[in-house]
Amino acid sequence: MTNYKHIVKIQLWNRYIIYQMDDPRSEIQKEFEKAEQARARGNEGQARVCARRAAGIAIREYLTRQGIRPPSVSAYDLLNLIKDDPHLSPDLKLIADHLTLRVTEEFKLPVNADLIAEAREFCEELLK
Repeated sequence: MTNYKHIVKIQLWNRYIIYQMDDPRSEIQKEFEKAEQARARGNEGQARVCARRAAGIAIREYLTRQGIRPPSVSAYDLLNLIKDDPHLSPDLKLIADHLTLRVTEEFKLPVNADLIAEAREFCEELLK
């Protein structure tokens, strides 16, 4: 795997934030490792957050490769944005929908889904 850094420039309230990011695939892998560790500790909420962040990294890379500047740093915002992408398959749109679902009062998802597994599939497809 190529080891390179991305320089990311994001406009935030009329100011620019510039930060350096590792190769997107390694950043995604780090998030999935954190997700699995959180799940092993019984912290499913943190596992969902990490899976969502991994998907956000993949979406930023996907948009950048299409010549589109990502309009937000928020994984949640990017997931909602990508649901309207006409090039995205229905399966990937469903995964994006699952990753943005609100949990119930019992902190459970309203659907039976493994968000880590779904987010892995989502990232793999977007980075093809």
